[in-house]
Amino acid sequence: MTNSPAQAASSASRSARLALVGDRSPDVVSHIRIPRFLDSLAERDRLVVDAYWIHSEDAAADPAVVRGFDAVWVVPGSPYRSEAGVLSAIRTAREEGIPFLGTCGGFQHALLEYARTVCGLTGVAHAENDPDAEDFLIEPLACSLAGHEAAVRVEPGSLAQSVLGAERSVERYSCRYGPSAHLDTLRAHGLRFSGHDEDGQVRIVELPGHPFFLATLFQPELSGDGSRPHPFVRGLARAAVDHAARAAHLPV
Repeated sequence: MTNSPAQAASSASRSARLALVGDRSPDVVSHIRIPRFLDSLAERDRLVVDAYWIHSEDAAADPAVVRGFDAVWVVPGSPYRSEAGVLSAIRTAREEGIPFLGTCGGFQHALLEYARTVCGLTGVAHAENDPDAEDFLIEPLACSLAGHEAAVRVEPGSLAQSVLGAERSVERYSCRYGPSAHLDTLRAHGLRFSGHDEDGQVRIVELPGHPFFLATLFQPELSGDGSRPHPFVRGLARAAVDHAARAAHLPV
């Protein structure tokens, strides 16, 4: 695993390339587990994915930085150093059909990008990033989910259900913020809320018509003991490999 997007862009190999967008830290358990998951996928599933860390500030400095990748994963670890950089990476993946996974903070910012760019809700804010804003899309949860584990019910026929292979799972959280308003507007503009907790609160979103676009408020990185990747991580890797294979057959 390397930190250089430039090396990814110049590589002669057509192995699937994954952009890990976020501010890498040894204190974030999810960040530590991701390399293990990728090793496991290569060894057990023959899904070889080369991952490159892209810090949020680098994504802000170069809005095209994730172009040329076969998948984008906006990882946990908010507040990010650059909200703009994270939103730019999400928008590129969404608009250009690059497989995308957003987890925890990635989920929150996927909703924020969609609300501002697609729904025209340009004034909505994330309370962690802009606590003095007047219109919040993402606010502190009434009960923090940090360290909690809870059931999630997945809609039949959804991408989430197809990838998970079940309509219910128990997931782990490490977050204090979630969506609070404008959900009807997001839904009316095409976003699908495909997973909910037992109280009906949104926990998974996806984008119909996109090759692979999933975001979860929970952290699939925390599933199990860290030796085997969650089905959503495996699904992203498979989508990345498929994207790379299609790209390799495009005319130059």
